[in-house]
Amino acid sequence: MTAEEYLEIERHAEHKSEFYNGEMFAMAGGSKPHNLIASNVGFVLNLHLRQRDCLVYGSDMRVKIERISKYTYPDISVTCSKEIREEETDDVLLNPILIVEILSPSTAGYDRGDKFQHYQFIKSLQEYILIAQDACRLEQFVRQHDWEWKYRIYANLDDVVKLESINCELPLKEVYLKVPNITSL
Repeated sequence: MTAEEYLEIERHAEHKSEFYNGEMFAMAGGSKPHNLIASNVGFVLNLHLRQRDCLVYGSDMRVKIERISKYTYPDISVTCSKEIREEETDDVLLNPILIVEILSPSTAGYDRGDKFQHYQFIKSLQEYILIAQDACRLEQFVRQHDWEWKYRIYANLDDVVKLESINCELPLKEVYLKVPNITSL
């Protein structure tokens, strides 16, 4: 199918699907921990960025990776300054600077592997965050050059992540607030 056909179907669908290489891929729904973490992170980011020219989007904002014509739904995406949209639409973002994915057992390998590789084609992307939902673990990738990324892991509830792309802090205590059975490693 074409990207145009995908978008026409997706805009009227009850469930979200990604699009890549002419195919649609249904996305699974999120668990309670997944939803709590996404809500917590979105709240912290919105709180820190409310006075700045930045917008925080949840998982309903579609992101297009232009170079490979892939459409996906990050758990959280952030833009600052001027947003670029596909053909003046409100539902396809082209220039996120920060993407956050919350890992699940069924998606962790994909989020760390092919999906991250695909996200690297987004020239505006400066930072990629992966958050575990079953343990206190956050992985941070910060772009240094085109294909060079600095990696850091946080695994203690007292850790505070410095989000370099948007110059704000993300305390893991806030990320995992009210998420059951989360302890530091």
